[in-house]
Amino acid sequence: MLEDCKTAEERWGGVSKLIDRWLEARRLMLVEYCALSALKEPEHSDQVRGGKLRYLCEILVDYVSAGHFEIYDQLIKEGREFGDEEGLREAERLITKVDQTTAEVLDFNDKYLETDDLEALERDLSHLGETLETRFSAEDRMIAILHTAHKELVGA
Repeated sequence: MLEDCKTAEERWGGVSKLIDRWLEARRLMLVEYCALSALKEPEHSDQVRGGKLRYLCEILVDYVSAGHFEIYDQLIKEGREFGDEEGLREAERLITKVDQTTAEVLDFNDKYLETDDLEALERDLSHLGETLETRFSAEDRMIAILHTAHKELVGA
């Protein structure tokens, strides 16, 4: 869809909108993460926590998938079109870091898809939070070096 844009401003402005929607999805995911983290035993039943956990897992996997199958591809394409070899080299290192966090996020998801045992949930959420912090830092850096850095060249 973005490839059909006629001008650079349309093209890279469309990428900006795609990134904005993705970052809004991140924000909403963090709201759900915090809401689930705030639910403590025994005040809240496993049924309530389990429902919130399933929803968090769903939006977490959607977010991670969008990054890998939409956002990163667009960022890499933008770096290539602007001939930003330095940015692309750094992005390659950042994607390696993101891939490590993807494995951890998917492990969290898989674990809680297969069990109703929430005994380790608090510890696992804490680890997930650290993993997400690492991921967001790498993603934000990729956006900065492969998209924001080129804004003045596009006028977007």
